[in-house]
Amino acid sequence: MPITSMILDVAGRDTEQLALVGAEESLTYSELVEDSRRMFAVVDELHRAQADPPTSAPETDGIPITAISTTSAFHTSRIIAGLAGFRAVSAAIDPRWPLAHQLGVIRTTGIGLVISDSPALAEALAASDWTGTVISFADFRAREAAVVADASAHPACANSAPAPTVRDAAEPFLMLFSSGTTSSPKAFIKTRQQYRDNVAVSAAHLDPLPGVATLAPGPVSYSLTLYAVIESLATGGSVHVADEFDPITMGRRIAAEAITRVVAVPAVVRALAEAARRDPERFLGLDLVVTGGANLPASIRERLGEILPSTRLISYYGAAEIGFIGDSRDGDGTWITIYPSIGAQIRSESGRQVPEGELGTLWIRAAACSYGYVTGTTDAVLRGADGWATVDDQGRIENGMLQLAGRAGDIAITGGHKVSLPEVERAFETYANLGEVCAIAIDDTSLGSIIALVIEGGASAPESGPGASGTGSGTSESGPGKTALIAHARDRLASQFVPRRIYRLERLPRTVGGKIRRAETVDLIMDGQGQRL
Repeated sequence: MPITSMILDVAGRDTEQLALVGAEESLTYSELVEDSRRMFAVVDELHRAQADPPTSAPETDGIPITAISTTSAFHTSRIIAGLAGFRAVSAAIDPRWPLAHQLGVIRTTGIGLVISDSPALAEALAASDWTGTVISFADFRAREAAVVADASAHPACANSAPAPTVRDAAEPFLMLFSSGTTSSPKAFIKTRQQYRDNVAVSAAHLDPLPGVATLAPGPVSYSLTLYAVIESLATGGSVHVADEFDPITMGRRIAAEAITRVVAVPAVVRALAEAARRDPERFLGLDLVVTGGANLPASIRERLGEILPSTRLISYYGAAEIGFIGDSRDGDGTWITIYPSIGAQIRSESGRQVPEGELGTLWIRAAACSYGYVTGTTDAVLRGADGWATVDDQGRIENGMLQLAGRAGDIAITGGHKVSLPEVERAFETYANLGEVCAIAIDDTSLGSIIALVIEGGASAPESGPGASGTGSGTSESGPGKTALIAHARDRLASQFVPRRIYRLERLPRTVGGKIRRAETVDLIMDGQGQRL
């Protein structure tokens, strides 16, 4: 189900079918086809005008790379969808990345054209040895308008811009990134065939059906949002995008635009549930919520189920480099059903498969997997010589079901035992009114490390008595007590998983996407910025 093939097919048989919908603008499939012709004419001209264009990364087979770094989800989606029908490689760069990361990835990968409204980025690129072109979004739109005006003034030349076509399966399509917020981005390429294989998996399990209106709020630089755009267009649906998630606005759009499917990160699903609680009538037509990431907090699933009992919730697991791997439809997503077309193994550090139920590194075999990371962006190896790939996620397999334990940095060794820090965190999801927590490992001379729990906000009153460092049992007006937290953990975890220390931080450090930064949390605690209970 290649994206351009479906776009051309729907455009030819249903001129009114919506393809892409923003807060204030929209394009039907037929309009998207015409828009792509004008847009590519501008992109192509900007690349060709370069006297000494940057050399694209070898993984792109010499195809020029166009990067979009703007907060507009609609126009980022429009440009990526439009370029799909031409000899082009697209990349969405998050404008909230540190400037050094944006500059580094542009120069390292040989991106030739950057559409960005950041004066700082434009200045940094101009001061470097980069030979490409940076253009503001307003200037880019003006050039598109000039193409339209020229076509109107000269009808005989209106069709001079090439039309989009279905491209060869092996041709590079998208450049994606695995990071960028806290570490240098790792870039990788997806070919058109790899994306077609990925669409085949999601179409079979996540219901991006023809004609379905999918809401995918958030930056298109996020792989979850970007993929929702691609899969919706590749299956003949309409994708509704938003620069950010505003519960009131989204509720209105879900009702007004007959949206029946939402694809969003867990934090947005939580906000959606609360919005539905306040105004359930707007959400009654919502059939399916799809969320990415493993180990969905049970509280989110339960809350959505209470408020919208007819709405299904699927929590899928995958990696942008590899593709969709499996999903969970009940509970907290702890145990994941692996999709039939996906191979999965748990291996030790030596590369051997471990016994069933034992923790180790997850290796995946999937047709949608990228071949590797782009030269110069990382030394990490994605795929082994046997074709199996890993992003260093840790987990165990029992009775054919996968349970994730986080990344390699999420596993601690204490007293000779392997402890999954995300498993420690999950034990506290049922602690009433606790809020966000982060489990960390602190170096210890006798045990190797000890497990500590860092809770967010809610200052705790100290226990009475000399040398006391925490609260008593229960939950005080100012926060949860250490004794009660430890007792809660002992009832739910093996002894080696129970935190030995409890700390409080006013605010846990997070990425721009809302994920808690575990390593930075450790640094804050070791710097004495946390209150020990």
